[in-house]
Amino acid sequence: MNGPSLAAAVSMVALMGAVGPALAQDAAALRIGVSVNGALTDEDAKAADDEYRYDDYRLQARAGQRLEAVLRSEAFDAYLAIYAEGAMGEALAEDDDSQGDGTNARLRFTPERDGVYILRARTLSGLDGGDYQLSLQERPRPPRAPRPGALRLGQTQTGELTSRDPEQDEGGPYDAFAFRAGAGERFVVTLNSDAFDPLVRVGRMNGTDFVELGDNDDEPGGGLNARLTFTAPSAGEYIVRATSVDDRMGRYEVSLSEAPPAPPSKPIAVGDEVKGELGDDSATNDEGQRADTYRFAGTTGQRVAIEMKSGDFDTYLTLRRASDGTVLAQDDDGAGSGTDSRIARTLDADGDYVIEARGFSDDAEGDYTLKLSETAAPPAPTATTFGQTIEGEITDDGPQADDGKRYHAYAFTGAKGQRVQAVLRSGDFDAYLEIGRAEGDFEALASDDDGLAEGTDSRLTFTLPDDGEYVVRAMPLSAEEKGLYSFELSDRGPEPKPGSLLVGATVRGELKSTSALTDEGAYFDAYRFQAKKDEKLRLTMVSNAFDSFIDLGRLDDDGDFASLATDDDSLSDAHAKLDWTAPDDGWYVVRARAYGPNQTGAYALAVERQPATGARSAEGRGQPSSE
Repeated sequence: MNGPSLAAAVSMVALMGAVGPALAQDAAALRIGVSVNGALTDEDAKAADDEYRYDDYRLQARAGQRLEAVLRSEAFDAYLAIYAEGAMGEALAEDDDSQGDGTNARLRFTPERDGVYILRARTLSGLDGGDYQLSLQERPRPPRAPRPGALRLGQTQTGELTSRDPEQDEGGPYDAFAFRAGAGERFVVTLNSDAFDPLVRVGRMNGTDFVELGDNDDEPGGGLNARLTFTAPSAGEYIVRATSVDDRMGRYEVSLSEAPPAPPSKPIAVGDEVKGELGDDSATNDEGQRADTYRFAGTTGQRVAIEMKSGDFDTYLTLRRASDGTVLAQDDDGAGSGTDSRIARTLDADGDYVIEARGFSDDAEGDYTLKLSETAAPPAPTATTFGQTIEGEITDDGPQADDGKRYHAYAFTGAKGQRVQAVLRSGDFDAYLEIGRAEGDFEALASDDDGLAEGTDSRLTFTLPDDGEYVVRAMPLSAEEKGLYSFELSDRGPEPKPGSLLVGATVRGELKSTSALTDEGAYFDAYRFQAKKDEKLRLTMVSNAFDSFIDLGRLDDDGDFASLATDDDSLSDAHAKLDWTAPDDGWYVVRARAYGPNQTGAYALAVERQPATGARSAEGRGQPSSE
């Protein structure tokens, strides 16, 4: 650590004197099986950006408990969200209109672990508010899935989705039908209904688990009915699931028919560049999009690059294995910063492959060029040592990454837990860094664009997961850029051990350029404290030098930090406050950090027990109804 000192908690008061009240409000308790009547008024909390007004409710739930919350209001468009207590940044589940009867909301949620959760009843947008009714119920276990019905080729089946049907993992009833197919056989599955927006899914069963292979919501060309063209990758039994987009129920028709043969593919050889055109006369793919297909023969270990360019439309490429239609790669803008596409791939088997060349939009039209080439294996990286500065230049002759960028690669040996830092500076291009393992095909473990926060230069800080050889790639952000650069690699040593902090105490510290760094390049100090299960704590961090950020978590068995809850601006625009309940007895780590990279300066961090709160009033906040 960088010399932080402990002081009495009361020392925080002077530093916090100018800070306004917290934005968050206390959450009322809500029991499962209870309904409350409430109102959103001018006295209730509103989002920091004034986007909506809300009431929060605190509930206790068990892992695997199937919950359903319903928010009804005639005064506003209802919206529900649920959060883990102490982690209000990203909702675990949200709902607007799945109640299916206007602007009411129904949220279904199954917790993955025991704990305390916050249910937020809010307006979809706006601050008008008004009266509402909120209910929270436990849903019964769904009925056991019956054996799927049979669906034969050329047959149409009628059915009805009801509350008695089995449910999908994400909620919503479904009916299942089975059919048999041979490898490469093509089918069209349609699902029509006047009662709901149909969604058809096709897959296979792996024990009791449904493994989806394809789905469709809206038939090609528009309309709410579903139509899925499906090619069986291998012989066997397949399952059709008939369901709805929004959990609504009602009668439907499902049918299975033979699909027309796929449009013939044009031959293309490695080394060819061809010209093509998409228009009204073009063939369409299974999704109804204009597309041309090309077929070529490849060998195991062969590395190919496919590039599609057009000045008329935004291009899109797909590479499939011809034998079973398996998608191997897809790309939209990989050829650079514009609308051209590029796929680079090492082929994993001898045989034929199919390239689909189309536009990003369904109605794309115009001329294009398609090039298929064999690319050389990446050259061996240049060995480098820590503390060395290298001057280089990216040119058109340099090796090319899968996304089309020219790069230079530098190799080094590192140890597990070692923190390394790479810095790339250039006056000619926007710098970009990637780090990965040296063995096998390169795959980035981490990357950085503007980590120096000084314009377009890059800084990547990374803690090595294992002993071994690693590679850093230095490159421009876009494929078109070239030019001179300087590259530095440094050893920042192991991450500092967390300091100690007692609940009820305040620590003062200073973030410096020698402090620990997050992977995003933000400086932090770490402190370790002990808490009891269900102990309610309040963590407060203030600084007049930088935007404060609290990151609370645990260290796993390997010593890696796993975040549990964070806060940025709950105390004010630059100060952080996190109310949190410990899920278990044990040791926890809080990172006192800056919100952004390169921010340094003095701070104060307090960890204390939350003050007791009185009961909420019935006015505007909700009380159990007599219903």
